[in-house]
Amino acid sequence: MLLGAVVAFCNGCGPGTPKRVQVSGQVLIDGKPLPSGQIFFVPSGSRPSRAPIDSEGRFVLSSFGDKDGAAIGTHQIGVFGNEQLSGNKTKWHAPKKYCDYNTSGLQKEITGSTDNLVIELTWAGGAPFVEGDKGASAGRESQQ
Repeated sequence: MLLGAVVAFCNGCGPGTPKRVQVSGQVLIDGKPLPSGQIFFVPSGSRPSRAPIDSEGRFVLSSFGDKDGAAIGTHQIGVFGNEQLSGNKTKWHAPKKYCDYNTSGLQKEITGSTDNLVIELTWAGGAPFVEGDKGASAGRESQQ
């Protein structure tokens, strides 16, 4: 049992593991804080980091443990700017295009600890909407 705990604790602590640093910041959409969601930082060859986004758009990344940061290097970024309202209703606070880190167009270089990283999103003329609500999603796909 103790050996399993030591192995779990040291997983990712070896000499080949990229250095992790504390990373926090804010997600903005059209200059205003994104009020809800999740953010993912995905580096090449290392473990991804993630964080919930609070009502002020703030986040603190976690990789292996609570708020332990992200690996040094270049990260592709995905942002789920949504909140579940009910079983079939989701409010989108940001376009769905940002959900996939491979195609979001978002990327940041992490070179050291930071507490003021800013991720900027845009509706590009669109607006938040509720999906799953009768008729609410009609005509919205072109805005995403």
